[in-house]
Amino acid sequence: MRPLRGVTVVSLEQAIAAPYASRHLADLGARVIKVERPGAGDFARAYDSRVHGLSSHFVWVNRNKESLTLDIKDPRGMTVLRRLIDGADVFIQNLAPGAADRAGLGAGRLRADNPRLIVCDISGYGSPGPYESRKAYDLMVQSEAGLLSVTGTAGEMAKVGISVSDIAAGMYAYTSILAALLERGRTGAGTHIDVSMLEATVEWMGFPMYYAYDGAQPPPRAGAAHATIYPYGPFTAGDGKVVMMAIQNEREWALFCERFLERPELAGHPDYATNADRNAHREALGKIIAGRFAELPSAEAIELLTAIPVANARVNELADVWDHPQLAARGRWHEVGTPAGPVRSWALPGLTTGEPRMDAVPDVGEHTRAILTELGMTAAEIDELVADGVA
Repeated sequence: MRPLRGVTVVSLEQAIAAPYASRHLADLGARVIKVERPGAGDFARAYDSRVHGLSSHFVWVNRNKESLTLDIKDPRGMTVLRRLIDGADVFIQNLAPGAADRAGLGAGRLRADNPRLIVCDISGYGSPGPYESRKAYDLMVQSEAGLLSVTGTAGEMAKVGISVSDIAAGMYAYTSILAALLERGRTGAGTHIDVSMLEATVEWMGFPMYYAYDGAQPPPRAGAAHATIYPYGPFTAGDGKVVMMAIQNEREWALFCERFLERPELAGHPDYATNADRNAHREALGKIIAGRFAELPSAEAIELLTAIPVANARVNELADVWDHPQLAARGRWHEVGTPAGPVRSWALPGLTTGEPRMDAVPDVGEHTRAILTELGMTAAEIDELVADGVA
């Protein structure tokens, strides 16, 4: 299923947030023209070399795209970009704060020339506001959004191990563009979308924000355990392996006490009868639960919890995820080409009809000549731009 076939997206993108949004549009069938700097391209290409010499970040968010190199500081490069945008359905950019407006790529100007155009600006903090000109990398935004205040242990905060603020912004850009395409189908008019990493992350902070509403105490940093629900977190089995488990309601708690702890009387104990009670007495209760886990090998503990049933999980390493039996059973693994050869990749979540789109991750400027030819430029004109470092 490629519902966005026929939709053209021009993306002046770098790093993660905008490329993540445009890759999702490409996965759904859109033609995505990724505009990069001549030579080096998107700086995310050089973040690391873990995928057969290619960047792990870049391979992740850039399949199904065409790469066009342009120096938009050169008037000839800007002319080419404007021609592409004038014929596009969607324009995405996540340049440095204010750079798009200074280059003449502001939403008002672009949409004056192409009223059907959907313009999506992605930035760290949005505009206007006192933070609009600040540089914003993922860790900075996690900090500003309060995420670090609830992540880590009591003694030390920790960042989320993935670029969650970039991903959040990319997802809101993606879904907002889909909504804008639907609206344009009714009205014929495009729109301006303005996504900030800060606002996207704060939206995801809803639970702790409301938990600390009106000056209340915030949830404590609880490591891998849940901050306010108990028992909900990691326990070490007798073979040294960690099992993650969660109790969500009093029915589960009673069955857990009876069938796992083999102490049914604990279910109604005044210190443990409700989640609030268990959370208030988690140190004492934790010792009881940990003692029972220590009596069992992890496989037996998981078997008992699953039979109750109580939610549980292995604590997988990344190598385990590549070989996860559930992902394999659902056919989520596929192969995508890259400049360094084919690599494994996973299908877009949700779609189940037909084969997923798995076009290659492009090399820098791989499609430059083809795209410029589409615009009507001659081979000699293209050669001149390439020789001058404009394309």
